[in-house]
Order: sequence, then structure tokens, then C-alpha cells
Amino acid sequence: MKALILAGGRGTRLHPYTTVIPKPLMPIGDRPILEILLLQLRAAGIKEVVLAVGYLAHLLRAYFGDGKRWKMKIHYVEEQAPLGTAGPIGLAINRLGQDFLMMNGDLLTTMDFTTLIHHHQSATAAATIGIHAREVKIDFGVVTADSQGQLAGYDEKPSLHYNVSMGVYMLNRRAIRPFVTPVHRLDAPDLMRQLVADSQKVLCFQSDCYWLDIGRPEDYRLANELMETGQLKLPALDDQ
Repeated sequence: MKALILAGGRGTRLHPYTTVIPKPLMPIGDRPILEILLLQLRAAGIKEVVLAVGYLAHLLRAYFGDGKRWKMKIHYVEEQAPLGTAGPIGLAINRLGQDFLMMNGDLLTTMDFTTLIHHHQSATAAATIGIHAREVKIDFGVVTADSQGQLAGYDEKPSLHYNVSMGVYMLNRRAIRPFVTPVHRLDAPDLMRQLVADSQKVLCFQSDCYWLDIGRPEDYRLANELMETGQLKLPALDDQ
């Protein structure tokens, strides 16, 4: 099993930090977030990874090299222009196995990747999306009205519940190959919709795990706080 890690974004929501360092190199505790992810993948039996790089690519290459430090093989593909959240597959597809993991390089989660892999392969799916339950609190009273403008509902500061993409996917190379090229931009939601339109099987996988998108400064601070206080346990790090 191999993995494609998307590490080419500019991380604009984390400015000014990411003006000098790419987001996957941002430290969580005493390790870059991408290093944490690599250790988790290795613990799941994945020892060959392709990094899709772009912004400040030389820093990522300098830090991770060929992967020997982590007892892994690391290859690189480089975007000459932003290709979106699925477009880099076209650059790397010939380096990947028949089924492979794809994920964002700033993923902080306790997901059991081996369970995701088994769920996808046992169903012979074209794609499997890792999803997470998310609660969004609204700080205002939410008002609904009927077609005549009369009050139909008034919900004071409700909480809305959604299933959101975690930025981690299992993909089947044969199924997705017709939809990816090395030069055209493609985002993951569009790829999933194209697969469904083509009558391919696209599954959702939800597990009871911790997940945090560290794209915003407040979430980045929270991630470091949880790591420093020991509230977030990542077994792969304990083995180092």
C-alpha cells in the first residue's frame, strides 16, 4: 500500500507563519505535522509515499529527503501551477498502487488507517471518503419565514450538525484514471461527483477518532496545546 500526500498548498489562512515555512512543516509539539503523519502511516504498514509539493518545495525536500530517516521511501512530484485537491493525482498516478491512500499534509487525526483501507478494499469501491461529525454553533437567533413573510420558526443560537470530509481518501487507480491528467486542475469534490455520475461506488467511512484541521491560527494553537498537555495521544509517536 502506498500513499499520496498533498503538501503543495500556500497555507494562506495561517499567515504570517506560512510566509517562510510551508504548512506541512509547521510544528505540533516537537515535530512537523507532516512528520507525525508519516509516522502514523508507517505504523499502519505504509512504507512508500509520494509527496505532491509546490509552494516552498525545496524546504520539504530538504527536511524529508528520501525518507530513510523514517525507514520509508519518499518520492516527489511538483506542481508547476496549483492543481487543486485532486489534480496532483495525475502527476503521481503511475507511482501509486492499484488502491492507495490520498490525504492532506496537514492532517491531525487518530484515525486507524488500516481500518479505512480494509473498509475500502472489502467493498471494492472506486473511492472511500473519510468523514467526521462536526458541530457548528450559531451565535444568533435563526429565523425562518413562510412565502408570505410570516414567522415560521425561531431557533435561538442553534447547533448544526454535519458530516465533513477529513481530507483523507482511499482511491482505486483504475476507476479514477479517466478523470485525472497531469496538467488540469481538479478538486476532490469534483472527482467524487464524476465517479458517482459514472456509476462508480463511492463510500463514506466514519470512525470514532479525533480530527482537527490546523488551517486556522486558533486551531493550530489548539493542536499544540493538546499535544503539550498530553490530551491528544498518538500511539505512533510513543514508539519513537
